[in-house]
Amino acid sequence: MCSYCGCRSIGIIGRFSTEHDELVNVTGLLRRAVAAGRTDEVAGLVDDVERLLHPHTDAEEAGLFAVLRRDEDFTEHIDALCGEHVDLDGLLARIRAGETELVARFDTELRAHIQREENGLFPASLTTLGGAEWEEVDELTAAASPVSPLRSS
Repeated sequence: MCSYCGCRSIGIIGRFSTEHDELVNVTGLLRRAVAAGRTDEVAGLVDDVERLLHPHTDAEEAGLFAVLRRDEDFTEHIDALCGEHVDLDGLLARIRAGETELVARFDTELRAHIQREENGLFPASLTTLGGAEWEEVDELTAAASPVSPLRSS
């Protein structure tokens, strides 16, 4: 994950990056359970991924993406990232339905998506958004109520 530009020092970006790390970790558990044939663990691990993924993607879209989308230089990229959120949800639903062979694809697509955010969008947002816009990101995110299960409050 990104650690070179300092964007993790922005509260919401730090949150999203931490959530990315946790999503990768839980998806790794899912991948290993499928590879070992521990099918009894798959549904619970899919629940764990969803429990992290949905508040995360909802928060990104409600706050950071909504503010960045206003800049036409970001609109197409943001729309593509939102489409990837939908695609990841679809893959996860298929895995839940028994298509466990899709776990490797889900893992690959999740990691590629995270890399686009961590090494592209997040650093770009650091140089694009000002203080008032970061406050708006925080307000929009909070108003949408997508609370991360990683947050204690």
